[in-house]
This record gives sequence, structure tokens and C-alpha cells, in this order.
Amino acid sequence: MIKSSEAKLAVIGLGYVGLPLAVEFGKVRSVVGFDIDAHRINELIQGNDHTREVEAEELKSASGLALTSDVKDLRDCSCFIVTVPTPIDQAKRPDLRPLLAATETVAGALKAGDVVIYESTVYPGCTEEECVPLLEAKSGLKFNVDFFVGYSPERINPGDKAHRLTTITKVTSGSNAAASVFVDDLYRSIITAGTHRAASIRVAEAAKVIENTQRDLNIALINELAIIFNKLDIDTSAVLKAAGSKWNFLPFRPGLVGGHCIGVDPYYLTYKAEAIGYHPHIILAGRRLNDSMGAYVASQLIKAMMKKRVHVEGARVLIMGLTFKENCPDLRNTRVVDIARELQEYNCGVDIYDPWVDAKEAEAEHALSIVKRPDENTYSAIIVAVAHDEFREMGAARIRSLGTKNCIVYDLKSIFEPEETDLRL
Repeated sequence: MIKSSEAKLAVIGLGYVGLPLAVEFGKVRSVVGFDIDAHRINELIQGNDHTREVEAEELKSASGLALTSDVKDLRDCSCFIVTVPTPIDQAKRPDLRPLLAATETVAGALKAGDVVIYESTVYPGCTEEECVPLLEAKSGLKFNVDFFVGYSPERINPGDKAHRLTTITKVTSGSNAAASVFVDDLYRSIITAGTHRAASIRVAEAAKVIENTQRDLNIALINELAIIFNKLDIDTSAVLKAAGSKWNFLPFRPGLVGGHCIGVDPYYLTYKAEAIGYHPHIILAGRRLNDSMGAYVASQLIKAMMKKRVHVEGARVLIMGLTFKENCPDLRNTRVVDIARELQEYNCGVDIYDPWVDAKEAEAEHALSIVKRPDENTYSAIIVAVAHDEFREMGAARIRSLGTKNCIVYDLKSIFEPEETDLRL
């Protein structure tokens, strides 16, 4: 195994995780940025990142980065970092197809002495149980003799301009002592926050998957409390503010739980738990509750409309925000879709306004249309579903002007004062 400083890097997958990583390495060394999507590569070559994670100037500053969709360009590389998505299928089971496809691609370029590092979120054991055998089978090389493996879970937070790749401590691990040192040295060359070397690949995999499982359960608790407080006619935000005056109260807030991490990762852990004969009661209960919040929001809105004698069937409803979080164009696993679908079941006409979203992507991914600019005095109900800065700047009064006289404004993210809107979660 060569020294990490001498390795020729390749980053496989240039999405929210892979692109920032390839750019940081490209600032200090040669790195091949590979993606199977030729359109994505052309977009990046032109200096345009539609995920808005990397600005054009930053792309330009990565002078060592070579972008390609040609697998032939991987042949000279000696260290491959896999950063592809790991979604779930409709049955909420891990969908490893992108990960295994990327592994096959790497195996085709693998040579004696090479190192393969995985960053994709998986269940404990997946790297060595699924990826390593495939690498061996497709390359003809022997694990921990001819090639070595590492795991360093991604900690990207899309849309977060404060906590960036280099300023977040990086967990590292390797398939043996030498590989562990190699992986840790490699990341320490770009991570200013430092690294944490885990005892094994399985430990690193487990650490990643519980980070988001913990957040998921905490949010589920607050969501359940919000449901209880709504029934008691108590303002949940006021309760959380009061409870937050204690130094060790955790500042979680109610809301929809979507995205590619918090709403997905727990299912990787529960899948593995059930595979070894254990049924995870608490984790799955939290998931069920969080997955039901879209329907709950819609039902609350419908009840409020009926109380105001607003005719529900045929009513026009505006949903402000479609992305899974604020100030980010990411539509993956957005639970705002659940609200829209539920309202459509009541035969409401649903318009969606989101200045961060590509209309073609919304149509292709979710069969939902995006309005460029909502008309005034039009909507019977308005849901502020995502806390984009643009919505905060509009203010509650301007948003209410988009509605009719008896319009219900539901501030799902509690970004305005209680008296400015009609409903809060």
C-alpha cells in the first residue's frame, strides 16, 4: 500500500456528498471526479452546480480536479472514494443498487495495492458483507492482501453554510491497521476540524447510522408532544421556549422529517436488526409517527377550514416550499409531498410555490407543478411548509394577502409570531 499523499484519488458520485469532497481534495492534489451522469459532468465543467453546495469560484479553485463520466479515466487511480446515494425502496428496505453498481465500476479499475473508501450511509457490516465480496469477485483480487478498504461516513448537511466538510470532525476507519492509518492520513490533509479514528469499519458504519436515528427519535418525540399540545390548545413553540430555559433541554422542534438522511437512515439500522432476529420497537415507532405527520398537518388544516365555514372540496390551497429543508434545492424524500397528496384526496386544488426548486425536477420526481408567482386574493388556505429565507422576508402579512378573506394560514415552521397566523404545528 502506497502512502496516502502519493495516491491518485477518484471520487465516485458527484452529488451533495461527492462534489464538495472532490473539490476540497482538488484544491491540494490531483483527483478524478467521476459521475455516470454525463449531463452532470458538463454542468460542472461549465461551473454550475445545481445543488448549490459549491459555487462557481470554488469549483474553479479546485485546480487538481478532473471531471469525467468515462470509466477509462479511473484506470490510473489508486484510491477510490465511493459517495453514491443509499436510498430505501417502497417497502422501506435498503436499496443497495447504486452502491453495488459503483462498487462494480471500481472493481473494473482495481489493482494490487489500491484502497477503496466508502462514505455512503449503510447498516453495520454492509461494507465487508456486500461490497468487499463484489470487489473480490469482479477484480479477481484478494481482500486485505491485494486491496484494502476503508469507511468514512459523510456528514454533509445540505444548505448549511456554517458547518462545511472541512469544519466537521471526520470519522475514519480501515480494514486493517495500515488501511486505518492510510484513510485517516488522507482525510486529515483536508479536514481542519480533525478526525476520529474508529476501532473498525463496523463501528464507523454504526456511528453514522445512529447519528440520524437519534435525531429522528428526538423529532418524533417533539412531534408527538405537538399533537398532544394541539389537543390541549397549548402553543407548542411557547412550551419549547419555556422548557429550553433549562441548560440541558435539547432544542428539537416539531416538523416534517424528510431528506436523504434522517428519514432514511433509521431503516438501514432496523433492517439489519431484524435480519439478526431483533425487532426494534422504539426506532420503528418514531419512524411511523414522523412518516404520518404530513397527513396530520393536512387534517389539521381541513378541520380549521371547516370551522371557518370554508368550503373544502374545490378549495385552492397554496403550499409554500417543497424541498425537504430550508434554503436548499434538495427534493429527495421530501415529506411536503405527503401534505399535497392528502389535500388532493379532499379534492383540493393544490399549488406549490418554491423559488429553490427546479420545476422540471418537481414534475419528474413527484408529478407536482410549481407556480412561478402565486396570485393575490386566490387561496382558501396557505401552508408555509419550508422556512426559506425568501418566505421569512415576505412576512406574514404579504403571505396572507395571497389568500381570500377567510384564508387559513398554517405556519408549519413557526417562523412568524403566533398572532400573525391561524395554525402552528
